[in-house]
Amino acid sequence: MIGDLDISGVFVPTFLALMGIAYLLFVPLHALLLRAHFYRLVWHRALFNVCLYALLLGAVDTLSRYLMT
Repeated sequence: MIGDLDISGVFVPTFLALMGIAYLLFVPLHALLLRAHFYRLVWHRALFNVCLYALLLGAVDTLSRYLMT
């Protein structure tokens, strides 16, 4: 995760790109959980969403480190 990504001459921090990927994974998963009425089982919906995003971000970061080596 060291360094920047060069996208058409614009340097983007690697972690920012990983955050975007995690968000793109979070949106359909959130929609799926809404349709499945999963949030009826959750005590604090906003806190659950933050934790879910953090888990996805950690998974994307770990996967990117695995693929870059």
